[in-house]
Amino acid sequence: MDMKQILIFGLLLVPAWTCKMYRCYDEHELSDAAARKLQSHYPQPPEPSTAAAPDSPALCPEALYRQRRQRQLQPLSGRSLSPWRYVLVTKEDHFPSTYAEAQCLCSGCIVIPESRGCDSARDEGAPRENHDYNSVPIKQSRVFLKRELCCDGKKYHLKPVTVEVAVGCTCARARTSSSSS
Repeated sequence: MDMKQILIFGLLLVPAWTCKMYRCYDEHELSDAAARKLQSHYPQPPEPSTAAAPDSPALCPEALYRQRRQRQLQPLSGRSLSPWRYVLVTKEDHFPSTYAEAQCLCSGCIVIPESRGCDSARDEGAPRENHDYNSVPIKQSRVFLKRELCCDGKKYHLKPVTVEVAVGCTCARARTSSSSS
């Protein structure tokens, strides 16, 4: 065999070999197979208890920071200087198909001005959003199983894929462009 024949043979063999790499499942077996595989190989983090619809308005909750008692009762996502909420994301061809993702509520960060008075008691002043800082999502890599069609065109295999998912938000100094060359 010359090199050209070996290359052609190899190119014909690769699709057949890759079709045998994954186990193929009927549509009705897919969900159970994904649940077993996720549980044994790719444990999923617990989902937050509350999540908003992705298209509902997200507002920076400055007013909540003025009410001391309200602030103390909020979960971490609402007490942060970079507050966030969870929205539900759906990807039909992934398992799990629906998951919660953090969405930053402010573009800047909530700041509480320091007291300028002489007394030792702290006068918090009015909390406000400060754009010298940015609210940025904290991302975590998660493994999902993606449903892909098998070579027979009738069954599906489950392929592990990594997806970056926002799990919270943090406050960071705003990026500035450097004028030096």
